[in-house]
Amino acid sequence: MVVPAPHSRFLADTLPRIREDARVAGVALTGSLAGGRPDAYSDVDLIVVVDDDAHRAVMEERLALIGSWAPLVAGFTGEHVGEPRLIVSLVGPPLLHVDFTFVRASDFAVRTKDPEILWDRGGLLAGVLAGRPPAGPAALDLQWIEDRFWVWTHYGATKLGRGELFEAIGFLNFLRETVLGPLAARRAGVPPRGVRHLETVAPAEARELRATLCGYDPHDAGRALLAAVELYRRWSVAGGAPVERRHHAEDLAVRFLREVVDRLR
Repeated sequence: MVVPAPHSRFLADTLPRIREDARVAGVALTGSLAGGRPDAYSDVDLIVVVDDDAHRAVMEERLALIGSWAPLVAGFTGEHVGEPRLIVSLVGPPLLHVDFTFVRASDFAVRTKDPEILWDRGGLLAGVLAGRPPAGPAALDLQWIEDRFWVWTHYGATKLGRGELFEAIGFLNFLRETVLGPLAARRAGVPPRGVRHLETVAPAEARELRATLCGYDPHDAGRALLAAVELYRRWSVAGGAPVERRHHAEDLAVRFLREVVDRLR
């Protein structure tokens, strides 16, 4: 694996500074740098493992600590992605997006895949990983999607019928992120991550997904919504997973959507 030069320099400069804090038990790397597919646009995803009894204090000092480790440009906490232990930051120049996640040593074993250990004080991190296998990524819950999809379809149709095109366009993006992108990844046999990397990991599905894009035009938005419905119908039944289909809701929601689209003609 070839790590881009700015990322390599950042790690070489930053790790020795982190090691100076006796409360830090180790540092691990996740994301594309650990997964073997980094490029010039990759984030740096760091797990900073902190002794349990020092975690609260370190959490209160996170931004100041990062500023002492690297040339911090901006940073904020990660509640928006459900991860309050996270600091999303820009460092540089050259500008790099770096995610610092501060975890207790006792929580480090909770993971979906193994990170790359960059530094390990006393072998703690390696021992924790050896004692508990990764849980693996959660399976896509097709029933959860089916139970909601036709309600969502009606919602999108109401926005289109009312002329709220920004809402309708945003709704299409929601369907790609929440439903169609994960289904495309499932078809390609890779873990679902919204629409991340679909052009590479699921190129055939990505080409089909372009039918759900639209411009700021009600007719185009209606066509894209109908295309999203048809893709869901095809992709959700592939693979033979047992799903209780909500046929009555499907019939009524699709009929309503078609009526809205027809009124726009």
